[in-house]
Amino acid sequence: MDSPTQEASLKKSFKPSWVFAMALGSAIGWGAFILPFDWMTASGLGGALIGLAIGGGLIAIIGFSYGYAIKALPVTGGSVVFAMVSLGRTHSFIAGWALTLGYAGIVALNASAITLVFRVTLPNLFQRFPLYDVAGWTIYVPEIILASAFILAFAWLNWKGSELSGRFQLWAVILLIAAVVIIFVSLLVHYFTVQPELPTAIPTGTSATAAILTMVAFAPWAYVGFDSIPQLAGEFSFSARKALGLLLWGIIAATLIYMTMMVATVIAVGTDHAAYEESAWPPGEAIAEVMGPIGLVLMVVAVTMGVLTGLNGFFAASSRVVYSLGHADLVPKAFGVLDSRYKTPRNAILFVAAICLITPWFGRAALTWIVDMTSAGITFAYFYTCFCAWKIVRTGQVAGMDNPLPRSKVQEVLSAIGCVLAVGFLALLLVPGSPGMLDTPALVALVVWVLLGVGYYFIMMKRLKDVPEDVTQEKLLQLHA
Repeated sequence: MDSPTQEASLKKSFKPSWVFAMALGSAIGWGAFILPFDWMTASGLGGALIGLAIGGGLIAIIGFSYGYAIKALPVTGGSVVFAMVSLGRTHSFIAGWALTLGYAGIVALNASAITLVFRVTLPNLFQRFPLYDVAGWTIYVPEIILASAFILAFAWLNWKGSELSGRFQLWAVILLIAAVVIIFVSLLVHYFTVQPELPTAIPTGTSATAAILTMVAFAPWAYVGFDSIPQLAGEFSFSARKALGLLLWGIIAATLIYMTMMVATVIAVGTDHAAYEESAWPPGEAIAEVMGPIGLVLMVVAVTMGVLTGLNGFFAASSRVVYSLGHADLVPKAFGVLDSRYKTPRNAILFVAAICLITPWFGRAALTWIVDMTSAGITFAYFYTCFCAWKIVRTGQVAGMDNPLPRSKVQEVLSAIGCVLAVGFLALLLVPGSPGMLDTPALVALVVWVLLGVGYYFIMMKRLKDVPEDVTQEKLLQLHA
């Protein structure tokens, strides 16, 4: 076993541009390029744009607390540490348990999204050799092979070091932004030259309030990924004070991409919504009809980069969460070991890969049940981070801080609002009748995961009954930047 000093020696090589790319690339996935057609029906262009703006603003409020907490405690593990110093070891374990499932689930979802892209664009090649159906979704051999290959590829990428994964993330995000800009500008030109008829801003029979709230309820899921930054803070090659700006620009950029793809889809579809209802990829087909083959190519580039940056970003974040838990003995110590050559959390990366390699065999339909309920876990991280920021700003300092931070009434209010928002986001997922209420299979999956967590918690506490909380806290704080 490596010594604690060696365990804490993650290489500090993440540049600001890489961190911004991690935040944006993780927040933007396949949904930005597939869901706008559904949003047309549920919210219309007006409801979607207003809802996205409000949702982005609410997430930005939480983002201020993330930036403040990172500035105070630039540590690997992020919310795991924030929960530890503000509420204790039990809450630290809850944060880690929630984030491990949340991030690993999204890694698996992005791997399945890659197969979805190929299923739509090359159906004759990838919809061959069917094995069985799960929840109405046919499992094909080529798709299992493809998803598994991408999971292993990004495990290798993250194992090799943050320099490689960071550079990949930056260039992939650049390609994504370039494709989105070209699509958006082309559709605007089409609108002003052809002047196609557009649907009403709010769908007929839907109130403006309901249309907007439907999109606001989407916010906790839409922006998951910006919060990957604190998990990597122990590897920053720059001052942690820059984290807030990088977080906020990532949220703003993600909001703009969602909005531009919504506008582009509405222009392309126009009032002919029914013509695309049976399409496997309505936005892609509609935009290709306006722009020609180059439109489809650009959409494939955009969605592929969105998926791959999510796969990379969440792989990095999930492995760091597992690593921090292992380092603090909250999970087996083996997960807290670094690769001696690359200074990366080798065992944690392999664990995430092993979990994700199971998922292609269950199909995308079953996987969405798991991923839907992971949003609940992410809201726990939101709460713990906001609460930690609130506690810091109230007291000036918590364990692990080198120097006290100046108190700010504005930050105190923002952190308190962030705590309320986190609870509200959780209520949207769990309260019957709410716009974001989880489906029954997702609720069942959530209950199973909670029960597993409770069972493991009692095993862990029996093992750590003679270990003071201060010792666990100190081990987590060793992961300081």
